[in-house]
Amino acid sequence: MEQDTIVAVATAMGEAGIAVIRISGPEAIPFADRVFRGRTPLAESKTHTVHYGYIHHPERGERIDEVLVTVMRAPRTFTREDVVEVSCHGGTIPTQKTLEALLAAGIRLAEPGEFTKRAFLNGRIDLSQAEAVIDLIRSKTDRAARVALRQAEGRLSQKIQQLRNKIVETLAHLAVNVDYPEYDAEEMTSQLLQQNLQEVQREVKSLLTSARQGKILREGISTAIVGRPNVGKSSLLNALIHENKAIVTDIPGTTRDVIEEYVNIRGIPLRLVDTAGIRDTEDVVERIGVERSHKALAEADLMLLVLNMAEPLAEEDRQLLRQIDDRTAIVIVNKADLSPVLNLTEVQKLIGDTPLITTSLKAEQGIDQLEEAIALLFFQGSVDAPDLADVSNTRHIHLLEQADKQLNEALEGISLQVPLDMVEIDLKDAWQSLGEIIGEAVSEDLIDQIFSQFCLGK
Repeated sequence: MEQDTIVAVATAMGEAGIAVIRISGPEAIPFADRVFRGRTPLAESKTHTVHYGYIHHPERGERIDEVLVTVMRAPRTFTREDVVEVSCHGGTIPTQKTLEALLAAGIRLAEPGEFTKRAFLNGRIDLSQAEAVIDLIRSKTDRAARVALRQAEGRLSQKIQQLRNKIVETLAHLAVNVDYPEYDAEEMTSQLLQQNLQEVQREVKSLLTSARQGKILREGISTAIVGRPNVGKSSLLNALIHENKAIVTDIPGTTRDVIEEYVNIRGIPLRLVDTAGIRDTEDVVERIGVERSHKALAEADLMLLVLNMAEPLAEEDRQLLRQIDDRTAIVIVNKADLSPVLNLTEVQKLIGDTPLITTSLKAEQGIDQLEEAIALLFFQGSVDAPDLADVSNTRHIHLLEQADKQLNEALEGISLQVPLDMVEIDLKDAWQSLGEIIGEAVSEDLIDQIFSQFCLGK
């Protein structure tokens, strides 16, 4: 299947100026010639040229659409195969009929991610770069897109390859000293071996340090807005997304279900969850909403606890404040435009070092301070650092943690003066773990699983 010619629509379906249909494979140009009618056959064209003409159905002869066809010959293409891209008029009917004509010519419909998979299998990109492609497509902020683009360009791949080369050099020295002592090679003493491994481990740990921020940029922060009824939770959601998404009234218990919305806060994607007000209630529907609120709070990465400046602390407030101890949270005291009743000194004493922001959502005050607090909480003000987030993929993080553990076991072996050939086993395991990040020695099932997450035409 990886040697035949494939086709898929590369642009989103729907009304648009143009749609692009991509063909890749050894017979891409001859197959395209079966349906394209232009001034000259595509087979006679030079690489990276654009041709005007019409698409005709290969069996019925029906003229389907006026198109521009781009011809790109291997190996100077994304897949390193011959590639033809047909730019037809956008819209469901012309796009579908053009695709049907190409399928009738004998081209196979591509599987999800198969173009990128071929780029990987043909050595155009490694596995980490391929995964960065889908991260770039799914990015929700400019910063997330920049991180994905750096990975797609091979920034992470270069670092991983450098670490693997360092381990290979160390293994080579070990082999000479263990197996060929008669050679006049530099003796790989325990001290030198330890120094080399510590250097590699420092780089691995540095990548893991950036991984938390990278994972946030890639997946977003699950954020639960919690509090008693009528403290301003829905108003906070509306203020952050700049849209009246949630219904706001003076009636307690208006929000009875969980409302989710993505928002970009200082370049950080937040998945906001506006929950039902947490209180004891006899209302069956509201009670279900409260149960869902507790579930959303348990799963959240960030808790935004909203209190009411115009009311004293209630028992429900205290219960929520007690949950702050073991989680990342920001306390928001809303309705600062009203006469203050809440004892802020008592609140600050209960929350310790947890950030506290005073807002008046009705007067649109305090939102900037809240956004700044969120950015500082997760990025300590370094979100624009040039070396930010070389790692963002969960699979990569797991493999780096695995390599770190294997390097640690090798270092422990050296300190315990175990035979060097035993240390060599841990080193080879670390080398293997790092190799899996860029696609060295990975299973076919894993490759299929990764590329199945891609959309058709990519």
